Amino acid sequence: MAAARRLPRFWEWGRNIVCVGRNYAEHAEELGSAVPAQPVLFLKPSTAYAPEGSPILLPPHGRCLHHEVELAVVLGRRARAVPEARAMDRVAGYALCLDMTARDVQDECKKKGLPWTLAKGFATSCPVSRFVPKEEVPDPHALKLWLKVNGRLRQEGHTASMIFSIPYLISYISGIMALEEGDVILTGTPRGVGPVEENDEIEAGIEGVVSMRFKVQRPQPGPAAA
Repeated sequence: MAAARRLPRFWEWGRNIVCVGRNYAEHAEELGSAVPAQPVLFLKPSTAYAPEGSPILLPPHGRCLHHEVELAVVLGRRARAVPEARAMDRVAGYALCLDMTARDVQDECKKKGLPWTLAKGFATSCPVSRFVPKEEVPDPHALKLWLKVNGRLRQEGHTASMIFSIPYLISYISGIMALEEGDVILTGTPRGVGPVEENDEIEAGIEGVVSMRFKVQRPQPGPAAA
């Protein structure tokens, strides 16, 4: 199937979700972390995607679930050691994502020097909007992100405040690992992250581009194993 037909549903077949931590100075400060000199990277599995219309499920192994709204970059071509000057040629479009984080679990992982997989990679930890073609976003570094919980504004920020630009991130990441068509880079979250609880409604958007809405739910018990 041609890429033009596949990309609008990239979350069904894209392989990698590469996330950038602490890419906004004010968010690093609110977490009590140093502003990084190089991108802080972690991964989510593709099974973490939750398209609009499905719920965000509270992770059973955590007690404090936080929202983090982020601009996502969707790759349209394979990228391996791409120079920064040519990095945007690999971009097919964008999406809005939430990096849902089990904050208490992450804090424990940090204390023990462990990876963040348990805090970041659980089912539905990456709610995602519809695909936005590159042509609809003239400048991805001039976007306003926002997030509300139960109608109350929690996060608001501008992609101009990112520490590391999108071309730099693509070049940096592709120098470490190959990125494939349909892969996604989450570019970090602005300040204002905070907790959500069962039955909360999260609404988030890129002003003038796309918005999405999700309900937070507790997982239902599955059928007993045979």
